[in-house]
Amino acid sequence: MYHGPTMTQDFDLPIEGTPARSNAPEYTVSEISAALKRTVEDAYGHVRVRGEISRPKSPGSGHLYLSLKDDRAVIDAVCWRGTVSRLSVRPEEGMEVICTGRLTTYAGQSKYQLVIEQMELAGEGALLKMLEDRRRRLAAEGLFDDARKKKLPFLPDVIGVVTSPTGAVIRDILHRLQDRFPRRVLLWPVAVQGQGAAEQVAEAIAGFNRLRPGGSVPRPDVLIVARGGGSLEDLMAFNEEIVVRAAAASEIPLISAVGHETDTTLIDYAADRRAPTPTAAAEMAVPVRADLIALLRDRDARLVGAMARGLAERRMRIEGLGRGLGDPLRLLEGAVQRLDDRGERLARCLPHLIERRRAQLAETAARLRHPRQQLAETARHLDQLGERLGNCGRAAIAARGDRFATVSGRLTAGPLLRALADRRSRFEVWAERLPAAYGRGLDRVADRLAGLSQLLESYSYENTLQRGFAVVLDEDGRHVVESAADATPGRALTVRFADGDAAVVVGGGRAQSPVRRKPEKTKAQQGQLF
Repeated sequence: MYHGPTMTQDFDLPIEGTPARSNAPEYTVSEISAALKRTVEDAYGHVRVRGEISRPKSPGSGHLYLSLKDDRAVIDAVCWRGTVSRLSVRPEEGMEVICTGRLTTYAGQSKYQLVIEQMELAGEGALLKMLEDRRRRLAAEGLFDDARKKKLPFLPDVIGVVTSPTGAVIRDILHRLQDRFPRRVLLWPVAVQGQGAAEQVAEAIAGFNRLRPGGSVPRPDVLIVARGGGSLEDLMAFNEEIVVRAAAASEIPLISAVGHETDTTLIDYAADRRAPTPTAAAEMAVPVRADLIALLRDRDARLVGAMARGLAERRMRIEGLGRGLGDPLRLLEGAVQRLDDRGERLARCLPHLIERRRAQLAETAARLRHPRQQLAETARHLDQLGERLGNCGRAAIAARGDRFATVSGRLTAGPLLRALADRRSRFEVWAERLPAAYGRGLDRVADRLAGLSQLLESYSYENTLQRGFAVVLDEDGRHVVESAADATPGRALTVRFADGDAAVVVGGGRAQSPVRRKPEKTKAQQGQLF
C-alpha cells in the first residue's frame, strides 16, 4: 500500500544552495517490519507446504523448531508447544511431510517462517519409508531378536488384555476364550488410535508388568495387545517407538494382535508371538478344553491298558517260573527233616566228643609227672652238675697253680709274672662266686615252675566250683547236660558242687538217692594226675 503524497499536493521548489529533498516517505525499522508482516500474513494466512524435515529440535520451552526443504529451497518453521502435543506425526530427520499453517515474519532476524498448525506424512510411500527406517534402527538395537522372546504358558490363570473397552475386539476375545477354555481376564482400557494412543498402550503394558504376584490385583500370566483392522494411519499408534520398547521390555509373555492378517506393525516384531487377528490371539493363549479332556481320557485308557497288559505278562511269567520250580512245601519238608536229623546227631555226638576228650585228658595226665617231682629231680641233677663243676674247677686251678709254680720257678720276676698272678687271682674269685650264682639260677627256675604249677591248678574246673559254681550232669554223673532242652520234666540229674554231688529231678522234685560226697584228693592222688 502506498502512503506517499498525492498528486494535488504542492511541491516546494529547491532553494539554491540547499540539498535536494526526496519525495519518498521515511520508515523506521519497526514500521517496515510490521508492514512486511501484515503483507505476508494477509497474502499467506493459510498454506500447505510439502517438504523434507531438517534439523528438528525441541528446547526446554516445549516449542518445536525445524526446517522444510526440497532440492532448491529451505524454509524455517516453528510449532508452538500447545500444537506439538496434538500432532499426529512425530517429526524426525528426513521425514517427508505436508505442513498446514500460515506464513509470518520474525523481525528479530529479518526472516520469514512457517507457523505449523497440522502435520501429516506426504503420502503412504513416505510413511512406509519412515516405518522401515524405524524398524531397521530398532532391530539394530536387538529389540526384535529371537533370543529375547519368551515362551507362552500352556494354560494361564489370568490373561491381561490391552485394547479399547467399547470395540468388538474385546467381545471377540472373551467369546473365543469362553468357547475354548474360560479364564480370568483383566482389561486395561486404552485408546487404540489418535492423539495419545501410543502413550496409553505403552503405559498399559508397563502397568501390567508392575503388578506383583500375590497382590490384590492378580498379575497376568500372558498379555494380549489387540486392535481391529484399519488403514496404515489408523494403526500408527502401534508403530510408535514408545510402544515397541514397552513390548520388548515386558517381562510377561506378550501376544500382538493388531489389525487383520495382512496388517503388520512394529509391535509385531517386538512381541513374543504375533496373531493375525484378536480371535487368533485368544486361541494362542489357551488350549481347547474339550481336546485336553479327550487327550486325558485317551491317555488314561492307554495307561490302564498298559498296566493290565504288564500285570498279565508278569503273571504269566511268574506262573511259568513256578512250573519250573518244585513245590516249596515239599522242599521245606525235606529241609526240615534234614535239620531234625542233623540236630539229633549233633545232640548225640557232643557228649561222645566230650567223653573222648575227657579220656584223652586223663590218659595224658597219667603220663605226666607232678611239677614237684620234676623240680626235685632237676634240683638233684643241678646239684650233681654243680659238684662236678666245682671239682673240675678246683682241679683246673690246682693244675694251673702247679704249672704256674713250675713256670714261675723258671721265669724271673717281671711283667709276665705279674700278669699270671692276676689271672690266678681272678680264677680264684670266679671259683668262689660260681656256687652262689648257680644256686640263684636254680632258685629262679624253681620259682617259675612253681608259678606254672599254680596256673595249671587254677585252670581246673574244680577251682571254679570253689567260687560257687555247679556242674549239671546226667543221672550217672558222667556226662555234662549243656542245654535246657535236655532238662526235660521228670528227668533225674546230678548237680556237682565243690563239696559233693546232689541228685535232683527236673520239675521241682528231688531224687531219692542220698547226696554223694566227693572224696578229697590226697597229695599222692594229685601227683598221679600230673
